[in-house]
Amino acid sequence: MRSTGRARAGGPHPWGSGAVALRALVERHPPGGRSRWVRTNHRGREVTLLPGPVAAVAAGLAAGSGAAAVLAGVGAGAVGAYDDAVGQRAAQRSSKGLRGHAAALRQGRVTSGAVKVAGIGGTGLLAAAAAGRRSGRSGVDLLLDGALVAGSANLLNLFDVRPGRALKTGLAVAVALDEPGPAAAAAVLLPADLAERHMLGDAGANGLGAVLGLALSRRLEGRASRVAALSAVVGLTAASEAVSFSRVIDAVPPLRALDRLGRLPADPVA
Repeated sequence: MRSTGRARAGGPHPWGSGAVALRALVERHPPGGRSRWVRTNHRGREVTLLPGPVAAVAAGLAAGSGAAAVLAGVGAGAVGAYDDAVGQRAAQRSSKGLRGHAAALRQGRVTSGAVKVAGIGGTGLLAAAAAGRRSGRSGVDLLLDGALVAGSANLLNLFDVRPGRALKTGLAVAVALDEPGPAAAAAVLLPADLAERHMLGDAGANGLGAVLGLALSRRLEGRASRVAALSAVVGLTAASEAVSFSRVIDAVPPLRALDRLGRLPADPVA
């Protein structure tokens, strides 16, 4: 459901304020206890994943695709939260990326990542079907839309390896798609992410990415344009299996500057 209006000049967007309130609530009453959500980031700092579900729920509620967006955000966020919890177990850590999860399946092991891929795929199809009832799109189109939702959820998660990177990417995409609610939710969560007090985790990145993928599918009217968008998403995902996004970003000065904007100094934690 789209917010009832844009924020007044100089004032906060209502969905930004909503995300702040929801974050405060889950931080006061963390599901399963606070320790369940604590992780160590790439520099050895303790961060919390609690704002991840906040991002998924707030983005879904604030997006312009109604119940379909809520389904996309909450569904993808839920399976992402499952991977956040189970994927930390020692038996799961050896399988990384789509290639690793596929290899585990060939060996008869079902990883949390494989469960997440299947769950996000199903969520994408359900969200596309819910949105498609209003547009009358064909079965082929709904499959494309569902794949775009799922692919976008997975792709944004690949950026959540450095402070603020996934939220900056999500914010930029939300602005480009004219989705002020998800943009506001991402913006209010960004400062604490940059300060390394929290990170999105799979729950937040998958949920926000799914909502933005659904918004993109709604705005691309022609089948050819959606095939092109899906090809780009799949291509970037496949490239990540061989090339580090961090290495590419660090090698391109404008991208490096944007990536590091607002982050803490690069000195290692003592």
